[in-house]
Amino acid sequence: MNGPPLLVVHDLLKTFGGVQAVSRLSFNLSKGELLGIIGPNGSGKTTTVNLITGFVKATAGKVLFNGQDITNWAPYRIVRLGIARTFQMVKPFYQLPAFKNMIVPLYSPRVKGLAGGKYGDRNAVALDLLEEVGFERDAQVAYKVASVLPQGYLKRLELAKAIALQPELMILDELFSGLSLAEVASIVPIIEKLLLEGKTIIMIEHRLKELFRIANRLIVLNYGRKIAEGSAGEVMESDEVKKAYLGSEE
Repeated sequence: MNGPPLLVVHDLLKTFGGVQAVSRLSFNLSKGELLGIIGPNGSGKTTTVNLITGFVKATAGKVLFNGQDITNWAPYRIVRLGIARTFQMVKPFYQLPAFKNMIVPLYSPRVKGLAGGKYGDRNAVALDLLEEVGFERDAQVAYKVASVLPQGYLKRLELAKAIALQPELMILDELFSGLSLAEVASIVPIIEKLLLEGKTIIMIEHRLKELFRIANRLIVLNYGRKIAEGSAGEVMESDEVKKAYLGSEE
């Protein structure tokens, strides 16, 4: 995790009317690191991700990726540069088989450029990627239309689409939400494997126990403001964090 940061968020501000959804947020992210972003509902976590990935325009501040200013770039340009994300609310192509949902990322300009213009057998690649995230090839689950898949498989499909883009930075927005303890336990090793392969990851999560197991560092947001940063033990000892999650005793 030495060397220049992969991602720099500097003094990022987003206002909606008179409300500051993200308030002068700054942090750096090193290559190979897993950063967890946590906070109560409405604390600005997803807005922060939307600002980084271009789905929301910043009011002020900067986002730098590999030293390049990408503030307010269109999402497709940011993806081409090497940032992929998942969405809390999954939206697959419901009438297509799971493996056919991989068409868009596997035919993307980024993947084409990394492959030197040679696509190869995309169906085989799609099936391999789905198997990597927990689709049992022998059970034919990958061939079922997305509309009949349970939430656990839809979340895995969302993860597979992000992996398919071969990003340097992956941002996972509440990947564990709606999953059982067993499903979460089966996905954690997949994330650990991605880290071993050199991926850099930001995770937004409410499932704190599982996140604390794999995160190198945590940022806690409340009302759009960073109120703590550090290891799991450090942030959870913060009086301001306890107040944000548990409320004031006054």
